[in-house]
Amino acid sequence: MEIFARVVEAGSFSRAARRLDVSTSVVSKCVTRMEQSLGVRLLNRTTRSISLTEIGRAFYARCAQIVAEAEEAEAMAAGMQATPRGTLKVSVPVSFGVLHIAPALEGLLAAYPDLSVDMSFNDREVHLAEEGYDVSVVIAVEPRATLVARKLAPIRQTLCAAPSYLRRHGAPATLEELAHHPCIVFSGSGSRHWHFDREQGHASIEVTGPLRLDNENAVRRAAVAGCGIALLPTYMVGEDLQRNALTVLLPDCRAPETALYATYLPNRYVAAKVRVFVDYLVARFGPLPKWDAGAKSTRAPATLHVSPDDTQPTTRSMS
Repeated sequence: MEIFARVVEAGSFSRAARRLDVSTSVVSKCVTRMEQSLGVRLLNRTTRSISLTEIGRAFYARCAQIVAEAEEAEAMAAGMQATPRGTLKVSVPVSFGVLHIAPALEGLLAAYPDLSVDMSFNDREVHLAEEGYDVSVVIAVEPRATLVARKLAPIRQTLCAAPSYLRRHGAPATLEELAHHPCIVFSGSGSRHWHFDREQGHASIEVTGPLRLDNENAVRRAAVAGCGIALLPTYMVGEDLQRNALTVLLPDCRAPETALYATYLPNRYVAAKVRVFVDYLVARFGPLPKWDAGAKSTRAPATLHVSPDDTQPTTRSMS
């Protein structure tokens, strides 16, 4: 079962053999004998790649869980549970992972030299057991009920625009005025409606604009360039707000919050490598993450006055 699981995770017999420190022929023969014993084909093989059959996917999910539990039992018996070691396979959201998790790894690896990290950046939902992940970091309203989840940080969004945009168009005084402003739409959300909570209650505003982008960092860069108003997470624009490259608009209108969670399988004994990784991120981000220091409740003036050839705002009423 371990050999089969490692073949699936590595994507080839040869890579699995190197990981297990055995020959490729031993790995291949072992998987073939398992298929013969079960009377089913678990893997589709070509000269270039392997892939799981439908039965193979279901069988791998159980194998991975059994192997993980066996490894935990062995680790406890050998006294290894207290020492984080081995490879931690993690899935993280693309934008957040690039901006905040990848830079944090240096401190983690320095603290735990026997630990290595295999990190994938994607925004899809991963299946921990089937795909061999130890931890999946997700942004969600609520994590999946079948997983253990620890909240790492709140995820807030802010309505913002560049000073150059505000000089040309002014700032909206109400949410309803957004309909008359060019907005930069993040097409990855699948909706043109932006949702807010305000003193009068919930509001849903349909926004339009000449730009529809399917990458949040592209939306951010377009907003900083003055292309329109954007609704972006503060973890992306915190530094832009601090250096006045972007200005918070309508601070009394709050977009619904989500949260950043670390999720993992509900085993009785949490592997040390999982525990220290999650604890490290909790300590690093926490309930008051540093990027929210830039998202101050500041209202932009309705108009910024500027000389005709000026490229920087002459009035900074951002406080």
